[in-house]
Amino acid sequence: MIGMRKEGERNRLFRFGGYFASGILILLGAGTIVVGALGFSEVRDTIAQEKITATPDAREQGADLDPGQVIDTGAEAKEFAKIIRAHVLEITGGRTYSEMGRFLTPSGEETSDEAEAATDEQANPVPNTLRDVWVTATSLTTSLNTAFLAERIALFSIVMGLALLLPGIGFLVLTIAVLRARTEPAQTDVGTAAL
Repeated sequence: MIGMRKEGERNRLFRFGGYFASGILILLGAGTIVVGALGFSEVRDTIAQEKITATPDAREQGADLDPGQVIDTGAEAKEFAKIIRAHVLEITGGRTYSEMGRFLTPSGEETSDEAEAATDEQANPVPNTLRDVWVTATSLTTSLNTAFLAERIALFSIVMGLALLLPGIGFLVLTIAVLRARTEPAQTDVGTAAL
């Protein structure tokens, strides 16, 4: 009689643990899916509000975009970043920021030596404006690539939510099917023993 009571208490504890673990996994999974879906939607909405369209030379610049195509996804934003980089490299003669001189000489040549640089009215060295173009392009391409990354993280979140949701449902099914089946005969035996 005492052994049956202990077994009944243990089954109740296992059943409670099963329901609790299932509930936690299901809630975490559902929450992760919701957060991922909201993030995915926000990334796309934010990209779309910038009203970016692919340039007429998109294909020639190596981007997988059609000319005039509206950019509204992370993957398209990444492709558009390629166009910006290609255009800046055309402007700078194929040189990156670190390959250009910081200043311009009186003859318009680039130099990083402040003593050789031309000066403005306040006697400050004249900066190389191509480096400013490169900085602007870098900030734009970084933003576009970050949008791509954010969209991928949101998708990963959705997949991880599903990965949590499925075991939660599995535990719930096992808890209901296996543990309930184990406790029902024990309760019948207790009733029979009492007679």
